[in-house]
Amino acid sequence: MILRYETAGESHGESLVATLTGLPAQVPISLAKIDRELWRRQQGYGRGGRMKIETDRAHIVSGVRHGATIGSPIAIILENKDWKNWTEVLPVEGGEEDNKKPVTRPRPGHADLAGAIKYDYHDARYILERASARETTGRVAIGAIAKQFLSEFGIGVLSHVISVGPERLGRSATWEELVALSERDEVLLGCVDAEAEQRMKAVVDQIYRTGDTVGGIFEVVVRGVPPGLGSHITYDSRLDGRLAQAIVSMQAVKGVEIGFATEGTEAFGSKVQDTIHYSGDERRFYRGANRAGGLEGGMSNGEDILVRGLLKPISTLRRPLESVDLDTRESVAAAYERSDVCVVPAAGVIGEAMVAFVIAQAMLEKFGGDSLRETKRNYENYLQQVRDF
Repeated sequence: MILRYETAGESHGESLVATLTGLPAQVPISLAKIDRELWRRQQGYGRGGRMKIETDRAHIVSGVRHGATIGSPIAIILENKDWKNWTEVLPVEGGEEDNKKPVTRPRPGHADLAGAIKYDYHDARYILERASARETTGRVAIGAIAKQFLSEFGIGVLSHVISVGPERLGRSATWEELVALSERDEVLLGCVDAEAEQRMKAVVDQIYRTGDTVGGIFEVVVRGVPPGLGSHITYDSRLDGRLAQAIVSMQAVKGVEIGFATEGTEAFGSKVQDTIHYSGDERRFYRGANRAGGLEGGMSNGEDILVRGLLKPISTLRRPLESVDLDTRESVAAAYERSDVCVVPAAGVIGEAMVAFVIAQAMLEKFGGDSLRETKRNYENYLQQVRDF
């Protein structure tokens, strides 16, 4: 069975729902670890008032019993505490016309206008409710389960913020720094370097004062992936392409970089390719550097996988841009609803979830198994093959 997930729900609906099918039985699942990932998603300097309302907790209603998966579909319900303020605005049946909060002034850069045209609404309310990044709460819950599955194979997935606006981390981060960052109980901007993080904070402060928003770049790092996940033989089996799609599917992400792609466009081939070496003691091949980001020819090569998401500034501005009213066709200021100023740290956590899911999916495609023990047995046999190569 192919590992797949779906999410349902609206930003101000009663709840969000996430389902995951295809995970083997007997995978240990900790609700506390899922809730920790949900908490991490809500953190970061520059978040808006919605994060003060919600306290996200996962409520698993199927697929997990006595702390482990049972092989059946996993269903998770995530309550929207803000629903109490929207019960009359977004009822399932009927409702009073006067209680509606129509959105007829689409926001530039948002799904509002394209979605309204596509679904034939002169009110973008239903579009923004589903297009909202609130939907990623479900993705993070699913990713937290994928991370727990991957941990059974010694694979870790973490993230950090490389830039906010023009301010950038000027060096690589170590795995130990990423672990320490993920364990913090107070999150500023998700950067491993305190000085760089303070420069990023100054950018957010400046942007907040002007009623604007700011984007940036986050990096997801995967450690412990064996060589050979993914394939070179078809376009849709290439692991780099699948990771890129997963990251760009995130709200406000407009680009993706694997390894040091941008840097590579400015250098010659002799400076870009990672030299190949062999360790007799460890009985393994390794690279002299990791500019490829752990992926060559659509397959993992055994080095850390590095995936970066390029996040634009979010499109809901306290100082709205020019738009056109859907009813009158007159020029107006775009709609504004409570929103964030900077979401780059949260995007990194969401990126972890998306990458973890894709890697878990690739692991199960290669090693299969209806139970964790069967998957591990297949995995260990493959690792022996790699060592004997």
